[in-house]
Amino acid sequence: MSDTESATTAIDMEGREDRSHLRGEMARSLARGGMEGVQVISWESAEIALTPKRREIIETLREKEIGSVRGLARELDRDKSQVSQDLAKLAELGIVRYEKNGNAKSPRLTQEHIVVEPIV
Repeated sequence: MSDTESATTAIDMEGREDRSHLRGEMARSLARGGMEGVQVISWESAEIALTPKRREIIETLREKEIGSVRGLARELDRDKSQVSQDLAKLAELGIVRYEKNGNAKSPRLTQEHIVVEPIV
């Protein structure tokens, strides 16, 4: 690793490299290249977020406007509490946000595209 690289690499609380600045640069580069609405996630986050059930949630939210968590659970033919738990994890990772819809919370993707950072 060069002096320049080591100067821009931080270490997070668990002793891993903090690559958030690199993810930000990658998102900006993709936007400059014409890919707007991009979220670049770490591969650690991808391991958590991109389980088959959570990918199904992401795809459904990308394709359809869902009015509530209960509506999403019905659409997916899954238990509402399990869908809520998956949405909570996706929200924690910044992939999903909620819009108030009367008494319901409407889950929405925060960005149009999700990209996983390069592993090496």
